[in-house]
This record gives sequence, structure tokens and C-alpha cells, in this order.
Amino acid sequence: MAKRKKLGDMIEIPLPNNKNSYARLYKEGTLGIYKGTYESYEDVPVDAEFFRFICLYRSSLSKLKVVGSRPFSNEEDSWAPDKVVVDAITGKGSLYHHGEILKCTYEECKDLEVCAVWELSHLIDMLMGDTRWDLCLRRPKDV
Repeated sequence: MAKRKKLGDMIEIPLPNNKNSYARLYKEGTLGIYKGTYESYEDVPVDAEFFRFICLYRSSLSKLKVVGSRPFSNEEDSWAPDKVVVDAITGKGSLYHHGEILKCTYEECKDLEVCAVWELSHLIDMLMGDTRWDLCLRRPKDV
């Protein structure tokens, strides 16, 4: 049985080029994916910047290995940055903040990551430079 992952766990994402990407687990299954690829977890600087914050399906997340932990200093830090939820009919965006969907203006949400759940294969494609999955996501409209 797979061991349950915990907030702050460092997750290894093996890539086809024999390198790895690494991510830190945030609340609600969100992965903060670090910029760059590395040979091992020890190579990821403690102050490394994040490339993106995305969610994986639980079945995909369960396939990835925990290689370390970087605990959060407080509850607030364990939440990923805000995202935008795009209404499929109107194209209007709403703010996704700490598990709640809130009204917002176009200006407040236009540059945020689109709220979506990814399959592991799509994540790996994205990390290898394939943008087709991003192009499938609808950006908010100024309605």
C-alpha cells in the first residue's frame, strides 16, 4: 500500500531525459514545481523558485515518490498561491483562494494559473516543453 503523502513532502518527478523535476506538496494536492531539472533532490536549493503550482489526480500523485520533506513554518504557508476558475459557459473568471471560490475582476485574475487537475503524463509533457495541454485551458475573458 502506498504511503500517504504529507504537506511539505518533496516529490520526485522522473523525466524521460533521465533527469528529475521536484515539487513540494501543498494543501489540496497542489504541487509547487521547482524551476529546473536536477540529478537528485539534494541538488534543489532551499530557496529555489517555483515554476508552477498545479494539481494532480490522486491516482497520478500516488505514482510519485516522496524523497524528502520541507515542512511549512505555519498553516498559511501551506496554501498554494491563488488560481483562477474559468466558467465554461461565460468564460468569466473567479478567484480560487484557500479552498473558496470568490468573485473577482478580470484584472485580479487574468494572470493567475488556471485551476485544473492534471494527469501525470500531461505534467511530464509540460515539463519537457510541450504546451498543448496549456493551450486546452481556457483563460478568463474580460466580460
